[in-house]
Amino acid sequence: MARTLYTLLWWIALPFLPLRLWWRGRREHGYREHIGERFGWYRRDSARRTGEIIWIHAVSLGETRAAAPLIERIARERSTATVLLTHMTATGRETGRTLYGGNRVIQAWLPYDAPFAVRAFLDHFAPRVGVLIETEMWPNLAAECRRHGVPLFIINARLSARSAAGYARIASLSRPMLQSFAGVAAQTSCDAQRLTDLGARDVAIVGNLKFDIVIPEAARSLGRAFRTRAGEGRPIWVAGSTREGEETLILDALAGSAGHALPADALTIIVPRHPQRFEAVAQLLRSRRIAFVRRSEDERVPQDARVMLGDSMGEMLAYYAAADVAFVGGSLLPLGGQNLIEPIALGVPTLVGPHTFNFAEASAQAIDAGAALRIADADDLIAQVAQLLGDPDSRARMRTSADTFCAAHRGAADRLWAWLAPRLPA
Repeated sequence: MARTLYTLLWWIALPFLPLRLWWRGRREHGYREHIGERFGWYRRDSARRTGEIIWIHAVSLGETRAAAPLIERIARERSTATVLLTHMTATGRETGRTLYGGNRVIQAWLPYDAPFAVRAFLDHFAPRVGVLIETEMWPNLAAECRRHGVPLFIINARLSARSAAGYARIASLSRPMLQSFAGVAAQTSCDAQRLTDLGARDVAIVGNLKFDIVIPEAARSLGRAFRTRAGEGRPIWVAGSTREGEETLILDALAGSAGHALPADALTIIVPRHPQRFEAVAQLLRSRRIAFVRRSEDERVPQDARVMLGDSMGEMLAYYAAADVAFVGGSLLPLGGQNLIEPIALGVPTLVGPHTFNFAEASAQAIDAGAALRIADADDLIAQVAQLLGDPDSRARMRTSADTFCAAHRGAADRLWAWLAPRLPA
């Protein structure tokens, strides 16, 4: 009954979803591409393959990057397999095209969780197995995979206490879904326990794939280019993956007393999490009469420009590579935080706000290791940035701690494959 009601809600929503995609496509044109795939309509030649299809679902940019070690291992160990990589966001699909295009990987949108669309997806691609990255859980998808005989796994799984409480409130829907998974590879013991309590079976703890990130040399090179454009020796700090409302708090703090402690020539790089907000943040800077440049203008940064707006996609690693200090957004407001492992992996002294429940254990461990610092609010953020920019010794200690911290947590990809490989269909 619960899944029937859930499906009914999808039927009510379906007529409006193309309009939503078209609206989102105003600023991210990818949402207007291949719209039919969202409803299970795929081109006949889109299932081209050599051998079996192993399906990996990476909803957005972060999950798509995290898939890299698994895709590489499949290419090495299952040499005849083709990877089907599905997404839900335009940034995820574009990142997948950039990272894996032409490497025995085909891409598609995962359809909406309506039974007819999911059945069409499974009939068209006929995957041998499905692998969902992190907490992408869809009741009809799980049910149809079981009906089609497609083993479905969740890997790099994380589940905050808040999300677990939400799933527990709809146990009649979530428990059968979790019980249908062939296995779950969790990031931490807390994640594993929450998932087990909700009904998941064969739950293993393998760690966080994001610690196995390999920083592309192209990102480091572009980071050096950003520094050159800003002016050699100029202090740079990055506010990365900021969410709506956070830019206002940061700019207020920069204009207040805390901002006066920054070096006079310091450059602030603000990189909004979502591309559709680039223009809104630009307008915010204009309304405050703050001298800024846009990354998309690809010009040298004038000395009187206090801010660079990072209005580009797929360059977050390069922005962090350019930074003396980094702040990871989504954490000033109760949004759960974004991935702090990326700047730490680059050895950049990293700050996070009070709200990091999406990365609770990684944040706590990074802070305990001295690789990151937690700030209380936007004023504290700017004060800590100023302190670190003026103290090269503190930055050097945090860089060393970051290297040690990341080295201690690598290896999740090997542990994942040791767990997953025996469970894959022969």
